[in-house]
Amino acid sequence: MIEKILIANRGEIALRIIRACKELGIPTVAVYSTADSLSLHVRFADEAVCIGPANSQGSYLKQSQIISTAEVTNADAIHPGYGFLAENPDFAQMCRDNEILFIGPSPEVIKRMGNKAEARATMMKAGVPVIPGSEDVISDIKIAKKTAADIGYPVILKAVAGGGGRGMRVVREEKELEAEFSMASEEARTAFGNPAMYMEKLIEGARHIEVQVLGDNYGNVAYLGERECSIQRRHQKLIEESPSPAVTEDLREKIGKIAVRAAKAVNYSSAGTIEFLMDKHRNVYFMEMNTRIQVEHPVTEMVTGCDLLKEQINIANGDKLPRWLHKLKLRGHSIECRINAEDPHKNFRPSPGKITAFHAPGGPGTRMDTHVYAGYEIPSNYDSLLGKLITHGKSREEAIARMERALEETIIEGVATTIPFHQAIFRDPNFRSGDIHIDFLKDFKFQ
Repeated sequence: MIEKILIANRGEIALRIIRACKELGIPTVAVYSTADSLSLHVRFADEAVCIGPANSQGSYLKQSQIISTAEVTNADAIHPGYGFLAENPDFAQMCRDNEILFIGPSPEVIKRMGNKAEARATMMKAGVPVIPGSEDVISDIKIAKKTAADIGYPVILKAVAGGGGRGMRVVREEKELEAEFSMASEEARTAFGNPAMYMEKLIEGARHIEVQVLGDNYGNVAYLGERECSIQRRHQKLIEESPSPAVTEDLREKIGKIAVRAAKAVNYSSAGTIEFLMDKHRNVYFMEMNTRIQVEHPVTEMVTGCDLLKEQINIANGDKLPRWLHKLKLRGHSIECRINAEDPHKNFRPSPGKITAFHAPGGPGTRMDTHVYAGYEIPSNYDSLLGKLITHGKSREEAIARMERALEETIIEGVATTIPFHQAIFRDPNFRSGDIHIDFLKDFKFQ
């Protein structure tokens, strides 16, 4: 049994894990950088240890320091949250080598699914539909040109070790390929230490549909419905919802079974997400597997009644999946807005600084996951996420109405936020009707 969990993360996800642990009766250890000494996760954990300077390389990414902190505090498990070390197979292996339970899948699975080219090959072998693309890593421009000619333009270049839209380029004509390949490869080298690329056919007007899965240590896998994540800016999600307005009950069951097949193909154990693109004809294609808890997990929690963090910890503790997970029905509709400290009137320029006033919305079907408060100083060293505003209703229309009301109630002063941008999206008739796709914001006019 897990006796104490160290949380190798910061911000709202660290606080979210602490809340799950408190309900399970498990003591927690927060780690923090000097920039996060006044963060709420430090205050609400049972113990807190400063592990380094503001820069993440010297703190949240310093694996040896985190392991040492777990040993000193007698933490027998580590939850990595999302980002930072959550999908780092070397860190998962280091936990194993030091007899510390890593709350997530095995290092072998993380490594296999983290390599996008290997993940594609694994899914193809399992009979999971994948986007037409390169079967192997593309090492040079000659191979890139031949592959693009075989697939047919437009294509999209992606970093093998990538994520978050980095190392990704759309190429519509051969004359663009050499320059885009060079830039994408160099960006991948800088971001991930690996310049390797692969290529896929670009599916125009696609939706980003992902399926939440849970797998235990006994070969059981359950899917918990899908999330629509098509509202994106530069491949970064801004609004997520569950269920997707484009997915019928029959299609949900079909996609769910594909996701379960994908997870079982790698003996997956923990919370994870199978990400798909869905074309205009509702054909789905595997994109990647995220071997961690997702930022947007609350919308699934709202429509299923399942606490994903608690289930993830229970799985790590050796529990079997509850039987009801295999029979659950989605209840109503949920939407999430990511509230960032960015100025949408100035090309989303980051807006670090002190929050002078803060008020979280309330009322029926309203939830806000955040680590900020009045007087909180937003560090410039990390991502700009301030929190996630989530609403739930009996229908998509009610969830939207509650989100509009909640956005209006939210008060964050002292810094610029993306709230006005979200409000504009919810006024858009195409969004309200559910007519959305991953290029939705390219033609969106924000005043």
